[in-house]
Parts: sequence; structure tokens; C-alpha cells
Amino acid sequence: MSVATPPTTTPPVPDGPARVQRSLGARALARPEIGATAAAIAIFVFFVVVAPPFRSVEALSTVLYSASTIGIVALGVALLMIGGEFDLSSGVAVTAAALSSAMISFQLSLNVWAGVAVSLVIALAIGFVNGWLLVRTRLPSFLITLSTFFVLQGVNLGVTKLVTGTVATDNISDMDGFASARAFFAGDVPLGFMTVKMSVLWWLVFVAIASWLLLRTRTGNWIFAVGGNQDSARAVGVPVARVKIGLFMGVALMAWFLGQHLLFNFSTVQAGLGVGNELIYIVAAVVGGALLTGGFGSAVGSALGAFIFGMTTQGIVYAGWDPNWFKAFLGVMLLLAVLVNLYVKTSATRRK
Repeated sequence: MSVATPPTTTPPVPDGPARVQRSLGARALARPEIGATAAAIAIFVFFVVVAPPFRSVEALSTVLYSASTIGIVALGVALLMIGGEFDLSSGVAVTAAALSSAMISFQLSLNVWAGVAVSLVIALAIGFVNGWLLVRTRLPSFLITLSTFFVLQGVNLGVTKLVTGTVATDNISDMDGFASARAFFAGDVPLGFMTVKMSVLWWLVFVAIASWLLLRTRTGNWIFAVGGNQDSARAVGVPVARVKIGLFMGVALMAWFLGQHLLFNFSTVQAGLGVGNELIYIVAAVVGGALLTGGFGSAVGSALGAFIFGMTTQGIVYAGWDPNWFKAFLGVMLLLAVLVNLYVKTSATRRK
């Protein structure tokens, strides 16, 4: 008697190689901000140990404020760097926005909100011109924005001295609209356990919006594509010119906002401010994971980079050290960030 054997089935042959599911750890290590996260934790623990005043809630509030004054513009710079370009005029653009707002309001005896609105138009125009010149001339953004840097630096000093007779604007604290503008741009916000400046909350809002833009919209895909390879992006229909101009205007918008904060926080502005800050914004973006070659980075990373600088500038003071060491820290962090970002980008490419 024969015994029936169950029919055998041949397993289906896959059409191609099986896709390897990356682990959570591998995906985390491929994130642009992973290096900045580790650095932020290490620096925070370091200053908690060596500087007892750093442990207070008041110190945290000061650190967050210092970080926000860097992070707001660094956010726009980071998006521009992801798109493959630089802006060396962002530092003096902050001052130009504050000066124009103050002088328009004071010299024409207008409500300060009128000056705020006109300065916004001026700031966006500066960003548009930077982007338009880049697209039309195809010159490196380094050269175009370096030229804008010198132009704005001269105009800031020359026009302010011509109009006011000094290198600072007049005090606008007693003008119509100042109280509401100060509350909007530079007010104090009690959180129960501590009080923070309005700039901190606006900074976090801007980071959230930028993260959504980069990760959840077609425009975000365009920004990464343009920064990675603009010729390939153009070949598949990405509006490269519009993206680049829009990114420069984004930097201008963030510079305008910070300029208004400085104006309404101190009621007056020195015309020589802002020189050198453009490098800090770029370094904060790089420390946060943005590559100098474009196509890689994140909004959250730029916030972490700014937070690192906020902790360092205040931590050095709380520790009682010479503040000049901050410049040495700046150089070391830039070099380490470039090496870490390059490693993360290479590792992410290999795992794809």
C-alpha cells in the first residue's frame, strides 16, 4: 500500500534583492543632527559639573535667550546651506533691518509698526537681490553676499550718521505702538517655573515650521534636491531659480525678525553691530549637521547648534573663565562638526 505524500510547493522567487530593514539605531545614526545632539549633552553635563551657577533655572533662561538670538538667523542660514548656498551678509542684514525700522519711525514721526512693515519690505528686497544676482550671474554666493556685506556695512554706518548725527538710532521707547511691538518681538513670557524672552518661543515656532517644510512638503524635497545636484534637480522639473531666491529671502526674513527683536528689546541700535555674526550663524548650522557642500542638514540641527553656542557663551561666564576662549571653542567645534557630518553623510549613503 502506497502512502500519499503531501504535495510540495515551490516558494515564490523574489523579483529582486530583498530590501533590508534598517534598525532604529541605524536610522538614528543617519540623522544630520545626531552629532549636535551628542555634543549638546556632553557640553551641558560639563558645565553643570564645573560651573555651579549654570545649574539654576535663571541660567537656563539666559542660555535659551542667548541661543535664540543665534538660532533664529542660523535657521534660515541652515536651510540656505541645505540648498547649496551661503549668505555672508546675514549679520549686517540684522542691523540694517533694525536701523531702517527705527529711523523710518522716528524721523517721520510714524507709529513704530509702520517702520516695522517698511523694514520687512527692505529686508525681503535685500534677500531677493542676493538670490536674483546669484541666478542671473551664476557667480558663487560667497562673492555676491560678501559684496552685499560690505555694501550694507557701509550703508548702515553712513546713513545712520547722516540722519542722526551719531552711529546709533534715537531712542523710540516713547513712540506710539512701541509697547505692543515690544510685547510681540521682545516681551517676557512667564512659564511658571521660569521666565523667557518672546524670542525663545518664536525661535521654537520657526524651527517647527521649517522642520515641517523640509520633511513634509514638496518644497522641502526641492531644497534637498537643489542642494544635492541642481542640474539633476532642474532636469526633473524643480524650479531651481525660485527655490534659491526663496531661500535667500528666508534668511532675510529671519534677519529682519531678529533685528526687530534687538530694536524693541533695547529701544535703540548701534550701526556697527552684526559684523562677524554671519560666521557664527554658519558655524551653528554646520555644527547642527548642515554640510558645506549642500543637500544635507535639518532645522532641528541648527537649533541644537545654536543651543550649544548659547550654553558655551554663558557657561564660560558662569565658570569664571576668560570669554576670549569662546573663539577657540568656535574653531574646534567647526572642525569637529565638519568631520562628524561628513562621517554621518557617508554612513547614511552606504546604508541605503
